[in-house]
Amino acid sequence: MADERILRREFLKGAAIAGTAAATAIAPATEAAAQSAPPKPQAPPAASADSDAMVTLSPAEQAFFTAAADTIIPADDLSPSGSDCGVVTFIDRQLASAWGGGAKMYRSGPFRKPPGEGFGYQLALTPREFFAAGITATNAWLKKTRGKEFDRLSLKERDEVLKVMDQGKAELQNFDGKQFMEALLDITMEGFFSDPIYGGNKNKVSWRMIGYPGLPATYANMMDLYRNKLYKPEPQSIADFS
Repeated sequence: MADERILRREFLKGAAIAGTAAATAIAPATEAAAQSAPPKPQAPPAASADSDAMVTLSPAEQAFFTAAADTIIPADDLSPSGSDCGVVTFIDRQLASAWGGGAKMYRSGPFRKPPGEGFGYQLALTPREFFAAGITATNAWLKKTRGKEFDRLSLKERDEVLKVMDQGKAELQNFDGKQFMEALLDITMEGFFSDPIYGGNKNKVSWRMIGYPGLPATYANMMDLYRNKLYKPEPQSIADFS
């Protein structure tokens, strides 16, 4: 992550092409995790994408997501850090939305751990509850093994922790660390590449990095003007057309 700068552009381009802006794949956890999850959040007040004020995340959750975003997307010559790009604001808005509350999810049991990939959602937790429970389990494991919560670790230590989780070697109590890491990576990349109207991708930094033009209404007027010439327009978001 932090020490793999050479491959970062290729990774980020691949993530964008693969459709990281799709809905996060929330992974299975155990029944005990479902029972210990926080209650379903109340409908939050509206917040603009331009505001960095948190709508649903607690200070501890905000600190965790900030540390994770800055580990997965560290500041370098390609872009600012994940949190400076608005990734945490994006996550907060998504978890405060109807999606975060599981409004359209079927969450009645029985739940079974899928035998492989390609299976549907198998958990009673909403996305909001899933991430809250995952953060709690991760911080409890780290306090036991490293004496500190995730956001208090150094960048190198956080990088090591995320790799351990990605390898499925994190011994979280009643929670699947690998699946939590996959969901965390998904929603982080969604925030980095999403339309800025949703709170992430501030100043369209990721779009500029990969040369994505955004959402132009039409290319018809440019076809003759740029025929056989490099076309490098200023990226445009949904807000630019409103």
